[in-house]
Order: sequence, then C-alpha cells, then structure tokens
Amino acid sequence: MNSPFPLEESDYHQRVDAVLEAVEAALEATDADIDTEINGGILTLEFANRSKIIVNRQTPNREIWVAAKSGGFHFYFDGAAWRDTRSNESLESLLSRVVSEQSGCVMPITI
Repeated sequence: MNSPFPLEESDYHQRVDAVLEAVEAALEATDADIDTEINGGILTLEFANRSKIIVNRQTPNREIWVAAKSGGFHFYFDGAAWRDTRSNESLESLLSRVVSEQSGCVMPITI
C-alpha cells in the first residue's frame, strides 16, 4: 500500500528515529527483562526467553517493518500514526501486543 501521506526522505528518517528511540525509552523505563539495542536504524528487543522482536526502517518504501514471533508487519505513515498495511492496526497497538506476548507481561508501548 502506498502511503496517503508521502514523506520526504529526511522527514521519514527523523520520524523513524523518533519511533525507535521512543520504543527503546519506554521499555528501558520498565522493570521488564528486555534488552534493547539500536544499531544502524534497527531496534532489536531481546527477551528473557531469548526470543526477539526486530523493528527497522524500510527506506525505499518509507515504511517501518516489525518482525516478531507472531509474524512480519509493515507500517506506513498516514499523517498522524504508523498503520499496518494489511490490518490498519497502529504501530503502538501492535508493539504493545507483541511485546506483551513475548515478554509474558502486559507492556503498553506509547510512541
């Protein structure tokens, strides 16, 4: 799906950097045993059970991609929020759900 709100490359990178940093900060502010690392525009979350969630930029498509145990998800920016290209679920909602599933505790993520 093409974004109804096309982003210039510099704006796209700023928005993705802000998302990655916000997710990392939200998780680091909890007592959960989740290791986070941002490297080269890729946020890796590693859980106590050794499962991982990867959040990364997909610059050619101006999307954010998420890989979790439950599947792969692609998000476009709609002018207000990042939305899944298939379900229209928000990135916040998806991350809250998959982080909760993989960590074993409720983990609301606010971006």
